[in-house]
Amino acid sequence: MVGIHTGVQLRRRPAVTVAGICAAATAFLALAGCGGGNTTASGSNGFPEAKQDTSSTITVWVDADRQAAAKAFQQANPDTKIQVVSYDGSANGSNSFRTKMQLFDRAGSGWPDVVFSSQNNDAAWASQKSGGKQAFAAVLNKGLVPNDTLSKFTEGSLNPCTVDGQVYCLRNDLAQAVLWYNKKLMDQFGYAVPTTWEEYQALGEKVAKQHPGYIIGTAGDAWTPEVFLWASKCQANGITGPKAVTVNTDSTECKRAASMLDTLRGNATVPVVSVFTPEFVKKYSGKVLMMPGPAWYAGAIFNNPQSLNVPAGQLGIAAPLPWKGDDKPATGNVGGGTWFVSSHSKNLAAAEKFVQFVTTADDYQVKVAPGYPAYAPAAEKWVAKQESSKYFATSLEPIVTAASQVWDGWGYGIFSQEAIWAKTMTTAVTGGKSIVELLPTWQQAIENQAKVDGYSVN
Repeated sequence: MVGIHTGVQLRRRPAVTVAGICAAATAFLALAGCGGGNTTASGSNGFPEAKQDTSSTITVWVDADRQAAAKAFQQANPDTKIQVVSYDGSANGSNSFRTKMQLFDRAGSGWPDVVFSSQNNDAAWASQKSGGKQAFAAVLNKGLVPNDTLSKFTEGSLNPCTVDGQVYCLRNDLAQAVLWYNKKLMDQFGYAVPTTWEEYQALGEKVAKQHPGYIIGTAGDAWTPEVFLWASKCQANGITGPKAVTVNTDSTECKRAASMLDTLRGNATVPVVSVFTPEFVKKYSGKVLMMPGPAWYAGAIFNNPQSLNVPAGQLGIAAPLPWKGDDKPATGNVGGGTWFVSSHSKNLAAAEKFVQFVTTADDYQVKVAPGYPAYAPAAEKWVAKQESSKYFATSLEPIVTAASQVWDGWGYGIFSQEAIWAKTMTTAVTGGKSIVELLPTWQQAIENQAKVDGYSVN
């Protein structure tokens, strides 16, 4: 079975002592290692460094899906001592990564050497000092990770890791959106795959009349804006600095995508239902003509016995759609993961060795990893492996094309756009309200949350 998928407010706590942290912590913190550590005033890699001990064990935090990455590293590097700690990976906006690092900052010890996060916006806080303490994330592009390695990541893939020109993490995998379609059904109905969003909408209107009950997408998940509005270059999330954001949902780019969704939701070809609900599977199995969505939809939705379970030889992939008049197509991104090296690590050499292996080595990214690798040489081999399965009805080249077409005008701030959309828009849209008419409400919600997180809003 082909598997393409990814792993999607803090209150200020009172100060606590090192003894209190270590005594109150459970086995999780014990595994992380409470202990002292001194940093130098400056380091050769562009950040204050702890006194190094190349024989020391590194502590690596991973989520359940990345246990395989740690295992692959251990098998390939038996002489490097690592301790693996499992946590939730900050999944579903839990913010556990940031919260736990704040605890360690207050204690002055306990930081892990390497952390995996399922989120793409952690560099926004991990690159900044917190409470007067140095930033958690080590700078990677000042000598720690070779430039030759950094240069081979897919174009734009390190944007979420880059703050003020410095790279603070490495992407594990990408979740670029493409147009999935059922080639068998499209051929059967005599429909051509659309080449623009305008053609996509027109086909949806035709489907509603000629084949009611069939759908061409969904709009019921929190990442709906990342699939449709991001691809329309809607400036709802224009991060312009570590603490600056531009928000303008009144633009043509926002309104055209919102209007399209209103039309297609109105004729039931893009229902407001989550793809991860029993309702979706029961009602739309065998009736999905098309679906814009991230790379991981293939394994999580289509080639999944617990979901649509589309048979081999039917699923096709088309490149991201442009809007007429745009100079080139753009697409959004829904997920992927990031690896951080701690600036507090006492064994930066081993930590760097680990993150470089898990993001670039064939032993993990090609042979084991389920998602599309961010590292381009590994991605090429990974695609060849997926195509050799003979599951897909078309070439996977559109996924490769889409990887470098993620629009860079949608940034990666501390706040979660998915959380804002879910809280502000989903219920209203499900209740029948127009997305176009709700755009000012969305804008206000984004501005409010950004200000809570200390952003200046333009």
